[in-house]
Amino acid sequence: MRKFETLLLLSPELTAEARETLLTTFTGIIDREGGKMVTADHWGMRDLAYPVRKVMRGYYVRLEYLAPAPLVAELERNIRNSDGIFKFVTVKLSDHASEEVA
Repeated sequence: MRKFETLLLLSPELTAEARETLLTTFTGIIDREGGKMVTADHWGMRDLAYPVRKVMRGYYVRLEYLAPAPLVAELERNIRNSDGIFKFVTVKLSDHASEEVA
């Protein structure tokens, strides 16, 4: 398995319950598809450098997980179809990460 990180920029208009529902959905996809969550790091509400959808603030969340490569495509497909997510980026952190390292 490989180690990945996905950074999500969520709408500031989402309630805390809506954010948690989205994150629970994404972590469920990771678990269902054979991955393993390492951390879910909430960075909180931040000012943006430029407007995104005419908004100058956003809520950042970083997901770090171990996963096979096809899982990333499924996760990103679900992220694209979700409301309340302005932007996201996924980065491969390590090629050969074992579960003991996490």
